[in-house]
Amino acid sequence: MSHKIRVAIIGVGNCASSLVQGVFYYKNAKETDFIPGVMHVNLGGYHISDIEFTAGFDIDKNKVGKDLSEAIFTPPNNTTKFCDVPYLNVKVYRGMTHDGLGKYLSQIIQKAPGPTADIVGILKETKTDVVINFLPVGSEEATKWYVEQVLDAGCAFINCIPVFIASEKYWQKRFEAKKLPIIGDDVKSQVGATILHRTLVNLYLDRGMPIDRTYQLNTGGNTDFLNMLERERLHSKKISKTNAVVSQIRARGLDIAPENVHIGPSDYVPWQKDNKICFIRIESRHFGDVPTYLDVRLSVEDSPNSAGVVIDAIRCAKLALDNGIGGALIGPSAYFMKTPPKQFTDTEAKELTEKFIATYGKKKPIVPPKKRKVAKK
Repeated sequence: MSHKIRVAIIGVGNCASSLVQGVFYYKNAKETDFIPGVMHVNLGGYHISDIEFTAGFDIDKNKVGKDLSEAIFTPPNNTTKFCDVPYLNVKVYRGMTHDGLGKYLSQIIQKAPGPTADIVGILKETKTDVVINFLPVGSEEATKWYVEQVLDAGCAFINCIPVFIASEKYWQKRFEAKKLPIIGDDVKSQVGATILHRTLVNLYLDRGMPIDRTYQLNTGGNTDFLNMLERERLHSKKISKTNAVVSQIRARGLDIAPENVHIGPSDYVPWQKDNKICFIRIESRHFGDVPTYLDVRLSVEDSPNSAGVVIDAIRCAKLALDNGIGGALIGPSAYFMKTPPKQFTDTEAKELTEKFIATYGKKKPIVPPKKRKVAKK
């Protein structure tokens, strides 16, 4: 059982950039510090600084072959730079394409030459514990191909995109059989469009008001929004985002007609870069069936908004590995992801995740690297 968590990243885009930056930004955090978007500085005995990166996988010729510390700041990545990242001696390898490069992305990204790297061999050689999937939306075949490599290599898997792996019985059983944990599917941001929409829906329902109609429209200027201009790639994304909200209504024994719900990306606005703007509308009724309408506008930097969530997911996955737990992690998946194997309210999901951490975490407190004392000889 290692005190470090060795992590490989599939898809070295904006989300990978924010994740790597975040690990270094908070590497000296004290356990008593309040870190935006992170449950605990010490989560189950693992400090944020215990995360180490082992490999990156991408197909962009401008990223493949570079050190991860350089690739995360290479265009078309355009998220905010909030931390300098030192040279990591972590290579970005040529990954598998399959359906990972869509019609619009292929206009700005050129595939790196050469064959796909030996993914299984690299993961084993680098002693990787956890693999994170940050592939573009719609990369269904590519994701499934990578999942097979992860299973063969014996790693935990965190699926941050809307391809249904952790939420499918077939894949759950595959991970259970290998005693490997999986957290998924489709990462839920710290305070993003989906979590805000879910919270507002639950507020209405808690106050005895029905949801007659609702929509969520999003615009952004990162490669994710460019990729989603290809509407046929949006099927799983729309299912994931819609179910994350509608599940809260159905959990109360209520329902809403499909034509009265619209949740999904709206348009690509290049100058927004990694900033996402979300518009939410809820139509409901007061006592006496008197109508009421709510309109909300949220502006967030998209990739940092989920990086803290992924840091917590990584540490929960490592706790499961340490304890020999395989298959989908129900509580962490429900709290960190839009489409988990089982939906709960966010309050319930957080309680389940805290219980998971308390049950499987190390009991001995940790000290950030800066504070560790060296024994005198």
